[in-house]
Amino acid sequence: MKLKRFIKKTVYTILKWFIVKVAYIDSRIYMKLYYKLLKNSGLRGGVPRFVAASVKFDTFELIEIGERTTISSNTILLTHDYSFTNALRAVGEPSKTDIGIIKPIKIGNNCFIGMNVVVLPGTIVEDNVLVGAGSVIRGRLESDSVYIGNPAKRIMSMEEYVEKIKTRDNLYKIDKR
Repeated sequence: MKLKRFIKKTVYTILKWFIVKVAYIDSRIYMKLYYKLLKNSGLRGGVPRFVAASVKFDTFELIEIGERTTISSNTILLTHDYSFTNALRAVGEPSKTDIGIIKPIKIGNNCFIGMNVVVLPGTIVEDNVLVGAGSVIRGRLESDSVYIGNPAKRIMSMEEYVEKIKTRDNLYKIDKR
């Protein structure tokens, strides 16, 4: 089992290295190739809009990403937590083996996960959610909401966010994808 996982991760890493080079030429082609690699690695869900090459996936099979979702650079999707083993040792009750908490992550449709976000085990991000850069998210994030912080808190609805951005005088359009 460990050898199979090692081989899978090695193949992923080598193929990703080549695919990342395509991003400099055409981001749409990059995403098509990267999406196929992610799916073959075990990632579940729909077709994301964009997933940065620097995103760290803990266990592909335990992660689901929805349609049209963007996951920005340096985000970490963490499906395990072995801190309980250290906590037991700290209180004088060491275990004979490591004890892990392993839970899946689900990110819904049309979500935006900002740069450097940490997604903790068991997190469910419902549809139409924006998560600000540097946030740490856990638990359930409600649909049509904006979250920021560590730990991330809901700061406004999606409607409030859209109205707030529309009032900015530096609003501009880049892409109509």
